[in-house]
Amino acid sequence: MIEKTITVESTEQASSLFGDFDENIDILQKLNNVVILSRGTDIKVSGDEVNVDKTIKSLEALLTIINNGERITNQTVRYVSSIVNEDLSKCIKDLASGGICFTTNGKLIRPKTLGQKRYIDAIAKNTIVFGIGPAGTGKTYLAVAMAVKAFKAHEINKIILTRPAVEAGEKLGFLPGDLQDKVDPYLRPLYDALFDMLGAEIFQKHMEKGTIEVAPLAYMRGRTLDDAFIILDEAQNTTSEQIKMFLTRLGNGSKMVITGDITQIDLPNAKRSGLIEALKILNDIEDIYIQKFDDKDVVRHKLVQDIIKAYEKYQEKGRE
Repeated sequence: MIEKTITVESTEQASSLFGDFDENIDILQKLNNVVILSRGTDIKVSGDEVNVDKTIKSLEALLTIINNGERITNQTVRYVSSIVNEDLSKCIKDLASGGICFTTNGKLIRPKTLGQKRYIDAIAKNTIVFGIGPAGTGKTYLAVAMAVKAFKAHEINKIILTRPAVEAGEKLGFLPGDLQDKVDPYLRPLYDALFDMLGAEIFQKHMEKGTIEVAPLAYMRGRTLDDAFIILDEAQNTTSEQIKMFLTRLGNGSKMVITGDITQIDLPNAKRSGLIEALKILNDIEDIYIQKFDDKDVVRHKLVQDIIKAYEKYQEKGRE
């Protein structure tokens, strides 16, 4: 058993680090099997030497995040602890420098994990990017943020967001209204992301001008999309023909981001997902990047990570 001490700049910084009712520190203590005590601006960690060293690294990384103006959450603590064996100082610095754009509430949207940072860097550098991974990894939200950033910088003239209108156990025909009304529920996550970054009024103005378009995938057929940022969401529910049709809409000066979770395919009659096929076919083409997320990149509630791990474990047993 050893004890090590780190010193923070102020009691306010220590308070931000510990969190409400010391919840952040409680998580670290349980994860690393150590005891953490605060004495003014001194934080003492005691326990097994390896675990103490890991905890000290985690605390220093969390302090770096606090100094960059970010609030520490339970998810932040667990993520930092999970990557403690990597070069934390460089990793955390990279995350801190990855601001994309501001929401209407003035919050800076930035990547929260290294996978997310690689994703937005890839979008900036490549013409076509695939974001593949489980729910809660920010695939769609970050893609929309990058689209808004490019739009505001006049790098593109139009944002186009689309999804396949696949019936996940529900029937479109029973929904009220015309076709647009029927498919709007499928597109709601895309609307929500744009509302968050532009505000409802500005979003509506751009919709009316045609500079922002949110439409089902079928509306893309027969078009060439120039100077646009195009996002295809829920691409695991496309057929081979649909995703090929979408990819060949790419025009001059445009970017495409295709997001999907290949563990949540809702295609009927056991149809093969076009996304899975596209990933195999396009894997080695220059200027196409594939970013694969895992449960470490989940930025929703901790239970989402646990649910994903439980399903993966169950599916692995089924293959045995």
